[in-house]
Amino acid sequence: MTGHITAAVGALAGELPGWVTLLRAPNPGPMTLDGTNTWVLRSGPGEPAVVVDPGPADDGHLSAIAAHGPVATVLITHGHPDHTEGSPRLRELLGGVPVRAVDPAHSHGGPPLAPGGDLDQAGLVIRPLPAPGHTADSICFLVEHDGERVVLTGDTILGRGTTVVAHPDGHLGDYLASLELLSTYRGVPALPGHGPALADCGVAAEFYLAHRRARLDQVRQAVAEGVSTAPEVVARVYADVDRSLWWAAEWSVRAQLEYLGVTPDGAERP
Repeated sequence: MTGHITAAVGALAGELPGWVTLLRAPNPGPMTLDGTNTWVLRSGPGEPAVVVDPGPADDGHLSAIAAHGPVATVLITHGHPDHTEGSPRLRELLGGVPVRAVDPAHSHGGPPLAPGGDLDQAGLVIRPLPAPGHTADSICFLVEHDGERVVLTGDTILGRGTTVVAHPDGHLGDYLASLELLSTYRGVPALPGHGPALADCGVAAEFYLAHRRARLDQVRQAVAEGVSTAPEVVARVYADVDRSLWWAAEWSVRAQLEYLGVTPDGAERP
């Protein structure tokens, strides 16, 4: 459980609901896996679609999204560029449709997203689920149509491996609380921001929680043994992670140290 996880953390989803389409951006990499997932949701033929996470500013990818028009609105799970960079150009291609995110900086033509209440968008019932932790502005979406439900998890839960807590914007306490919330959606497929769709959001969230708590125990032990600066903790606790990714692991370590009340230079907080 405490090793570096690179495989899916739960069973993969079978067929997606007929009203869900995946368009994957051509931006694969260590942090984006196979590429950013753009999800197109449409309640029925001819109905306006809802697009979640336009992805990077890649002309071919954005044109592929626009080909699925008409589109009623574009939703953003969080503000990292691999999810938002293409938003301005996509909005142009779609004739100025609203783009909505938690962060006003990524909202255009519509109000920022806020938890509370459902959004009735083009025949889809969409419930924003606050999910800070990976970033402060992270949000997930519970979407229901014709008796079927899915949870779009952004980078809070990935289809393969685990994600980082992007300190200082991300916060470990918030992330654990967000995973607790997502763990209640047992039996509901998870549509992540990267990687394959998972059959059960609740199972994936519980795996993530166990993994995070195990990592936190390792960091706590390292601190008890006097290894408490962020780079030293990375070398001790994340030794199984490729060194090329240690910079990302350090984000999570800094978040873990903050959660434990230890500064990255090893001093205890007053």
